[in-house]
Amino acid sequence: MAEPSAADRDPEAVSRFVEHFAAQLVEAGLPRMPARVFAALLSSDTGVMTSAELGERLRISPAAVSGAVRYLAQQHMVSREREPGSRRERYRVRGDQWYEALTNREAVIRRWEDALREGVTSLGPETPAGSRLAETLAFFEFVEKEIEGMMARWRVQREERFGRG
Repeated sequence: MAEPSAADRDPEAVSRFVEHFAAQLVEAGLPRMPARVFAALLSSDTGVMTSAELGERLRISPAAVSGAVRYLAQQHMVSREREPGSRRERYRVRGDQWYEALTNREAVIRRWEDALREGVTSLGPETPAGSRLAETLAFFEFVEKEIEGMMARWRVQREERFGRG
């Protein structure tokens, strides 16, 4: 059986998916409007939409789109690009956005590790607070190593499954 084309899709079903997935992202800590914009981009066949298209699809104001896209760009979940021959921007989500977002989280984890090391030194590793910070530091060091290995394994699996590295 052939895959449904965009013309065959039920717009209400797509809208329900966008809102449901956005709600899951909100539960995970993403602000509501960026979650909705991200889900809308992710569910579009091209993965690219203008501010006007996002506003129309989600029934939100240009200011809401702007704020959401700013947040998503800072999190490396979407990229901005100019429409060829136009001053209008369009926003893109790629298949590897999760990889990029997680990779950029590694820098945040390293900054947390540096701050925690300083805290352990300041509080003393033998104090209850210093010991708690040392355990937290050890956790983030573990997570950082695991992320590196996981990302390497993902690159191999992605190449095997989707034919791109």
